Amino acid sequence: MSNEISPVVPPPPHVPPAEELSAEEVQRRYDAAMDSVNLLNAGKPERMSDEDWQSCVQRNKDHLRQIIPSPWWNGQDLEPLKKAAE
Repeated sequence: MSNEISPVVPPPPHVPPAEELSAEEVQRRYDAAMDSVNLLNAGKPERMSDEDWQSCVQRNKDHLRQIIPSPWWNGQDLEPLKKAAE
């Protein structure tokens, strides 16, 4: 395994009710999810091993699958998240 740190945001320890999240927090979570989408869409970095890339892909897809059904989305476009999580 390489020493590179993969850019993945860990999932929240629990999913809070929608009323507990501010609009800013929902946006931060969407931005984090889009970071995963953009990472997946960019493809394997040249200096990353295939094994590390597969692990990175799995973690990011798991993150997206966990966050997509959350109740606090408020009009954000979830299609890029859904497509990247496939």
